[in-house]
Amino acid sequence: MTSEQKNIAGGFVDETKIEEGFFILKFQNETPDSVNFTREIDSSFIQFHFCVKGQSKFLFNKGNYQLPLGEENSLLLYNPQQDLPLNVELFPNSWLISLVISIKKFHSLFSQEAGYIPFLSSENRDKKYYKDGDISPSMAIVLNQLMNFNLMPSIKSLYFKAKAYELLSLHFNRTEDANIEQCPFLVDEVNVLKIRKAKDIIIARMAEPPTLQELSDEIGLSLKKLKEGFKQIYGDSVYSFLFDYKMEFARKLLDSGDFNVNEVGLKVGYSTSSHFIAAFKKKFGTTPKKYIMSLSLPTNIKN
Repeated sequence: MTSEQKNIAGGFVDETKIEEGFFILKFQNETPDSVNFTREIDSSFIQFHFCVKGQSKFLFNKGNYQLPLGEENSLLLYNPQQDLPLNVELFPNSWLISLVISIKKFHSLFSQEAGYIPFLSSENRDKKYYKDGDISPSMAIVLNQLMNFNLMPSIKSLYFKAKAYELLSLHFNRTEDANIEQCPFLVDEVNVLKIRKAKDIIIARMAEPPTLQELSDEIGLSLKKLKEGFKQIYGDSVYSFLFDYKMEFARKLLDSGDFNVNEVGLKVGYSTSSHFIAAFKKKFGTTPKKYIMSLSLPTNIKN
């Protein structure tokens, strides 16, 4: 984790990188004057803003459009159409905390298919997302802990990471969100549900997957929309996604110690061990046998 602090015309900002594609910005203005801060943020990021104290205002389109954010209120911004640079005016005696996270990183928190870029169906991909809301008491505690961090510098990385994830969890803690795999931006999208069904089908039949045409017929979506939609939601083609999934599944089977290399290869759809070994090496850079040998001995001893 990296951290950078700087003054902005009498104000103060601290930028802390939590991990790749995820960082926190802390703004603090204790002066009697408003201060401005700008930072480039491209269209692949989602922005969460929390006004802890005072007032702030977000400026867009060279200041022609403004979004105010008052004390104890939050703002979620995401625009897949274009970059959304941060241009915020912090009023006197005001505090603001912003979480900026890539859509790739964000979706990995809500999906078992971590690492695959989510997007919207072809009908919905150009939507902008804007949502404001209140800061709950539990969120306020976390925000103030972040703002008033005064522990040993050596644990700042661990502390900030834990608090950032806690804050996101509290933000999306809604009883109506029963399906935790569902990314909040994809709710009720008909075509997205069809693409998700396609994903479930190829996983269930990974040893003998259907052709793309058979898959499109089964989910009731054209071949073109299947290809485009799958790429938009999972960041990869159908069969590239399936290959990665099969290799991860195979690796877990090898981890279990319950199957030999030939058995694992058959379970994920390879009729010959040589083809499975070549595929595994392509994915992980080592053969299944060498991978097994690299595991801890107690895990792999079989009676």
